[in-house]
Amino acid sequence: MQIALTIAGSDSGGGAGIQADLKTFHQFGVFGTSVLTAVTAQNTVGVRAWDALDPALVLRQLDAVAEDLRPHAFKTGMLATAAVVEALAAALPRLALSNYVLDPVMVATSGDRLLAGDAERLVARALVPRADLVTPNLDEAAVLTGDEVRTVAAMERAGRALLKMGARAALVKGGHLDADEVVDVLVTSDGVQRFARPRVVTTSTHGTGCTLSAAVVAGLALGRPLEHAARGALDFVHRAIAAAPGLGRGHGPLNHFVTATPADAR
Repeated sequence: MQIALTIAGSDSGGGAGIQADLKTFHQFGVFGTSVLTAVTAQNTVGVRAWDALDPALVLRQLDAVAEDLRPHAFKTGMLATAAVVEALAAALPRLALSNYVLDPVMVATSGDRLLAGDAERLVARALVPRADLVTPNLDEAAVLTGDEVRTVAAMERAGRALLKMGARAALVKGGHLDADEVVDVLVTSDGVQRFARPRVVTTSTHGTGCTLSAAVVAGLALGRPLEHAARGALDFVHRAIAAAPGLGRGHGPLNHFVTATPADAR
Protein backbone atom coordinates (compact mmCIF):
# COMPACT_ATOMS: atom_id res chain seq x y z
CA MET A 1 0.00 0.00 0.00
CA GLN A 2 1.26 3.45 -0.92
CA ILE A 3 1.62 6.16 1.76
CA ALA A 4 0.51 9.79 1.51
CA LEU A 5 1.24 12.58 3.99
CA THR A 6 -0.66 15.74 4.82
CA ILE A 7 0.93 18.62 6.72
CA ALA A 8 -1.97 20.86 7.67
CA GLY A 9 -4.33 22.19 10.31
CA SER A 10 -7.18 20.41 12.05
CA ASP A 11 -10.79 21.35 11.21
CA SER A 12 -13.13 20.66 14.12
CA GLY A 13 -16.01 20.70 11.64
CA GLY A 14 -14.48 17.77 9.77
CA GLY A 15 -14.86 19.18 6.26
CA ALA A 16 -11.42 20.61 5.55
CA GLY A 17 -7.82 20.37 6.69
CA ILE A 18 -6.38 17.15 8.06
CA GLN A 19 -9.81 15.55 8.31
CA ALA A 20 -10.70 16.13 4.66
CA ASP A 21 -7.24 15.03 3.55
CA LEU A 22 -7.34 11.72 5.40
CA LYS A 23 -10.87 10.97 4.14
CA THR A 24 -9.70 11.65 0.60
CA PHE A 25 -6.59 9.49 0.94
CA HIS A 26 -8.80 6.65 2.14
CA GLN A 27 -11.10 6.91 -0.87
CA PHE A 28 -8.13 6.66 -3.23
CA GLY A 29 -6.82 3.59 -1.45
CA VAL A 30 -3.64 5.10 -0.02
CA PHE A 31 -2.56 5.05 3.61
CA GLY A 32 -2.79 8.52 5.11
CA THR A 33 -0.33 9.97 7.61
CA SER A 34 -0.45 13.46 9.09
CA VAL A 35 1.54 16.28 10.63
CA LEU A 36 -0.60 18.77 12.54
CA THR A 37 0.35 22.45 12.24
CA ALA A 38 -2.60 24.16 13.93
CA VAL A 39 -5.86 23.51 15.73
CA THR A 40 -8.96 25.42 14.66
CA ALA A 41 -12.33 25.92 16.33
CA GLN A 42 -14.69 26.08 13.36
CA ASN A 43 -17.86 24.80 11.78
CA THR A 44 -19.65 25.44 8.49
CA VAL A 45 -20.45 29.02 9.54
CA GLY A 46 -16.91 30.19 10.23
CA VAL A 47 -13.64 29.96 12.12
CA ARG A 48 -13.99 31.04 15.76
CA ALA A 49 -10.37 30.66 16.78
CA TRP A 50 -7.13 28.91 15.91
CA ASP A 51 -3.74 28.31 17.44
CA ALA A 52 -0.57 27.23 15.68
CA LEU A 53 1.54 24.43 17.10
CA ASP A 54 5.12 25.01 18.16
CA PRO A 55 7.33 24.59 15.06
CA ALA A 56 9.55 22.20 17.03
CA LEU A 57 6.58 19.88 17.58
CA VAL A 58 5.63 20.14 13.91
CA LEU A 59 9.13 18.99 12.97
CA ARG A 60 9.08 16.17 15.53
CA GLN A 61 5.90 14.87 13.88
CA LEU A 62 7.42 15.19 10.42
CA ASP A 63 10.63 13.40 11.39
CA ALA A 64 8.68 10.58 13.03
CA VAL A 65 6.58 9.99 9.92
CA ALA A 66 9.45 10.35 7.44
CA GLU A 67 11.68 7.90 9.32
CA ASP A 68 9.17 5.06 9.59
CA LEU A 69 6.27 5.72 7.17
CA ARG A 70 8.03 7.52 4.35
CA PRO A 71 5.39 8.99 2.03
CA HIS A 72 5.30 8.46 -1.71
CA ALA A 73 3.73 11.93 -2.02
CA PHE A 74 2.83 14.72 0.40
CA LYS A 75 1.08 18.07 0.68
CA THR A 76 1.12 21.14 2.84
CA GLY A 77 -2.07 23.00 3.62
CA MET A 78 -2.66 25.41 6.49
CA LEU A 79 0.75 26.40 7.85
CA ALA A 80 -0.56 29.22 10.05
CA THR A 81 2.61 31.19 10.89
CA ALA A 82 5.91 32.32 9.41
CA ALA A 83 7.72 30.27 12.05
CA VAL A 84 6.08 27.05 10.86
CA VAL A 85 6.80 27.94 7.22
CA GLU A 86 10.46 28.63 8.05
CA ALA A 87 10.80 25.37 9.95
CA LEU A 88 9.34 23.34 7.08
CA ALA A 89 11.39 25.12 4.45
CA ALA A 90 14.54 24.22 6.38
CA ALA A 91 13.49 20.60 6.95
CA LEU A 92 12.34 19.61 3.47
CA PRO A 93 15.80 19.56 1.83
CA ARG A 94 17.11 17.40 4.66
CA LEU A 95 14.27 14.89 4.36
CA ALA A 96 14.29 14.83 0.53
CA LEU A 97 10.63 13.84 0.25
CA SER A 98 9.24 13.55 -3.27
CA ASN A 99 6.01 14.62 -5.00
CA TYR A 100 5.29 17.81 -3.02
CA VAL A 101 1.91 19.47 -3.56
CA LEU A 102 1.68 22.96 -2.05
CA ASP A 103 -1.84 24.13 -1.28
CA PRO A 104 -1.21 27.74 -0.18
CA VAL A 105 -4.09 27.95 2.29
CA MET A 106 -4.57 31.59 3.24
CA VAL A 107 -8.30 32.17 3.75
CA ALA A 108 -11.10 29.74 4.67
CA THR A 109 -14.24 29.39 2.53
CA SER A 110 -16.01 31.44 5.20
CA GLY A 111 -13.58 34.31 4.59
CA ASP A 112 -11.61 33.86 7.81
CA ARG A 113 -7.83 34.18 7.52
CA LEU A 114 -5.80 31.03 8.16
CA LEU A 115 -2.30 32.36 7.48
CA ALA A 116 -0.49 35.19 9.22
CA GLY A 117 0.25 38.11 6.90
CA ASP A 118 4.02 37.91 7.34
CA ALA A 119 3.94 34.27 6.23
CA GLU A 120 2.42 34.93 2.79
CA ARG A 121 5.61 36.28 1.22
CA LEU A 122 7.63 33.56 2.93
CA VAL A 123 5.49 30.84 1.32
CA ALA A 124 6.17 32.38 -2.09
CA ARG A 125 9.89 32.67 -1.47
CA ALA A 126 10.67 29.51 0.51
CA LEU A 127 8.09 26.87 -0.47
CA VAL A 128 6.94 27.57 -4.03
CA PRO A 129 10.43 26.79 -5.43
CA ARG A 130 10.33 23.39 -3.70
CA ALA A 131 6.88 22.39 -4.95
CA ASP A 132 6.18 19.87 -7.69
CA LEU A 133 2.70 21.40 -7.91
CA VAL A 134 1.12 24.56 -6.45
CA THR A 135 -2.70 24.64 -6.25
CA PRO A 136 -3.83 28.24 -5.57
CA ASN A 137 -7.32 29.65 -5.98
CA LEU A 138 -7.68 33.04 -7.66
CA ASP A 139 -7.00 35.10 -4.52
CA GLU A 140 -4.03 32.96 -3.48
CA ALA A 141 -2.58 33.14 -6.99
CA ALA A 142 -2.85 36.93 -6.82
CA VAL A 143 -1.05 37.06 -3.48
CA LEU A 144 1.73 34.74 -4.64
CA THR A 145 2.35 36.45 -7.99
CA GLY A 146 1.45 40.04 -7.12
CA ASP A 147 -1.00 40.35 -10.05
CA GLU A 148 -4.79 40.37 -10.13
CA VAL A 149 -6.27 37.05 -11.28
CA ARG A 150 -9.89 37.29 -12.41
CA THR A 151 -9.98 35.68 -15.88
CA VAL A 152 -8.88 32.39 -17.41
CA ALA A 153 -6.16 34.23 -19.32
CA ALA A 154 -4.91 35.73 -16.05
CA MET A 155 -4.96 32.26 -14.50
CA GLU A 156 -2.64 31.05 -17.25
CA ARG A 157 -0.32 34.01 -16.67
CA ALA A 158 -0.31 33.31 -12.94
CA GLY A 159 0.56 29.67 -13.57
CA ARG A 160 3.48 30.67 -15.76
CA ALA A 161 4.62 33.15 -13.12
CA LEU A 162 4.61 30.40 -10.48
CA LEU A 163 6.81 28.27 -12.73
CA LYS A 164 9.23 31.19 -13.06
CA MET A 165 9.25 31.35 -9.25
CA GLY A 166 10.52 27.77 -9.20
CA ALA A 167 7.45 25.52 -9.02
CA ARG A 168 7.51 22.55 -11.40
CA ALA A 169 3.78 22.96 -12.16
CA ALA A 170 0.75 25.01 -11.11
CA LEU A 171 -2.95 24.13 -11.02
CA VAL A 172 -4.81 27.44 -10.73
CA LYS A 173 -8.35 26.82 -9.52
CA GLY A 174 -11.21 28.74 -11.12
CA GLY A 175 -14.01 28.05 -8.67
CA HIS A 176 -14.32 31.76 -7.85
CA LEU A 177 -14.76 32.81 -11.47
CA ASP A 178 -18.11 34.47 -12.17
CA ALA A 179 -19.33 32.04 -14.84
CA ASP A 180 -21.64 29.07 -15.35
CA GLU A 181 -18.62 26.94 -16.18
CA VAL A 182 -15.72 26.27 -13.81
CA VAL A 183 -12.35 26.31 -15.56
CA ASP A 184 -9.19 25.09 -13.84
CA VAL A 185 -5.82 25.65 -15.49
CA LEU A 186 -2.83 23.31 -15.28
CA VAL A 187 0.46 24.92 -16.31
CA THR A 188 3.59 22.82 -16.75
CA SER A 189 6.83 23.14 -18.70
CA ASP A 190 5.04 21.30 -21.51
CA GLY A 191 2.30 23.91 -21.82
CA VAL A 192 -1.18 24.79 -20.58
CA GLN A 193 -4.21 22.55 -20.18
CA ARG A 194 -7.71 23.71 -19.28
CA PHE A 195 -10.25 21.55 -17.44
CA ALA A 196 -13.85 22.75 -17.76
CA ARG A 197 -16.92 21.49 -15.90
CA PRO A 198 -20.45 22.82 -15.36
CA ARG A 199 -20.76 24.78 -12.13
CA VAL A 200 -22.68 23.03 -9.37
CA VAL A 201 -24.89 25.63 -7.69
CA THR A 202 -24.47 24.89 -3.98
CA THR A 203 -23.27 26.32 -0.68
CA SER A 204 -21.48 23.02 0.11
CA THR A 205 -18.00 24.12 -0.84
CA HIS A 206 -16.15 23.86 2.48
CA GLY A 207 -12.84 22.05 2.04
CA THR A 208 -12.77 21.96 -1.76
CA GLY A 209 -9.16 23.14 -1.97
CA CYS A 210 -7.96 20.74 0.71
CA THR A 211 -9.78 17.84 -0.92
CA LEU A 212 -8.42 18.66 -4.36
CA SER A 213 -4.79 18.87 -3.28
CA ALA A 214 -5.15 15.68 -1.21
CA ALA A 215 -6.63 13.87 -4.21
CA VAL A 216 -3.70 14.97 -6.37
CA VAL A 217 -1.29 13.71 -3.70
CA ALA A 218 -3.11 10.37 -3.63
CA GLY A 219 -2.85 10.08 -7.40
CA LEU A 220 0.86 10.87 -7.34
CA ALA A 221 1.40 8.36 -4.53
CA LEU A 222 -0.24 5.75 -6.75
CA GLY A 223 2.29 6.51 -9.45
CA ARG A 224 0.04 8.44 -11.82
CA PRO A 225 1.55 11.12 -14.06
CA LEU A 226 0.79 14.65 -12.86
CA GLU A 227 -1.78 15.39 -15.58
CA HIS A 228 -3.71 12.21 -14.78
CA ALA A 229 -3.50 12.84 -11.03
CA ALA A 230 -4.86 16.36 -11.55
CA ARG A 231 -7.65 15.19 -13.84
CA GLY A 232 -8.70 12.47 -11.40
CA ALA A 233 -8.61 14.89 -8.49
CA LEU A 234 -10.77 17.48 -10.27
CA ASP A 235 -13.27 14.78 -11.21
CA PHE A 236 -13.40 13.51 -7.61
CA VAL A 237 -14.02 17.00 -6.21
CA HIS A 238 -16.70 17.80 -8.79
CA ARG A 239 -18.63 14.66 -7.90
CA ALA A 240 -18.08 15.20 -4.17
CA ILE A 241 -19.60 18.68 -4.47
CA ALA A 242 -22.55 17.40 -6.51
CA ALA A 243 -23.24 14.70 -3.91
CA ALA A 244 -22.72 16.96 -0.86
CA PRO A 245 -24.92 15.91 2.10
CA GLY A 246 -26.11 19.44 2.94
CA LEU A 247 -24.80 19.48 6.50
CA GLY A 248 -24.57 22.61 8.66
CA ARG A 249 -25.98 26.12 8.38
CA GLY A 250 -23.17 27.67 6.36
CA HIS A 251 -20.72 26.40 3.76
CA GLY A 252 -21.25 22.67 4.17
CA PRO A 253 -18.74 19.87 3.56
CA LEU A 254 -18.37 17.79 0.43
CA ASN A 255 -19.29 14.13 0.23
CA HIS A 256 -15.93 12.44 0.68
CA PHE A 257 -17.57 9.03 0.27
CA VAL A 258 -17.98 9.29 -3.51
CA THR A 259 -15.92 6.72 -5.41
CA ALA A 260 -12.47 7.85 -6.48
CA THR A 261 -11.05 7.25 -9.93
CA PRO A 262 -10.01 3.58 -10.17
CA ALA A 263 -6.38 2.97 -9.24
CA ASP A 264 -5.60 1.57 -12.69
CA ALA A 265 -6.95 4.63 -14.56
CA ARG A 266 -4.36 6.35 -16.73
